[in-house]
Amino acid sequence: VVQLVESGGGSVQSGGSLRLSCAASGATKSPFCMGWFRQRPGKEREEVASIDSFGSTTYADSLKGRFTIAQDKATNTLYLQMNSLKPEDTAMYYCAAESVFLGVLCSSWDYWGQGTQVTVSS
Repeated sequence: VVQLVESGGGSVQSGGSLRLSCAASGATKSPFCMGWFRQRPGKEREEVASIDSFGSTTYADSLKGRFTIAQDKATNTLYLQMNSLKPEDTAMYYCAAESVFLGVLCSSWDYWGQGTQVTVSS
């Protein structure tokens, strides 16, 4: 069983930065893909960014240039650097892992963390 624990959320003013971390444990092999998702108030959960086992990254179009996903395989830690934060970035941010390959990378998320809250004030 893979356990994912997010940290690094908090309150920040518009234009500020935060770096989220996700510590992964319990995996017998590296996940095929790791990702960050968020759920804004009154909205459905959306994918923010992902990084596959080859190191290829994908971002939500609206977040390109402000958010950066990175992975430290030595420590099994996933990061999300968030810059130029806006009030609309306020959300619960979740880390997810894909441990089983079903044909398309970064499409079948089977492990989730509990989330970390990010609040951006104007």
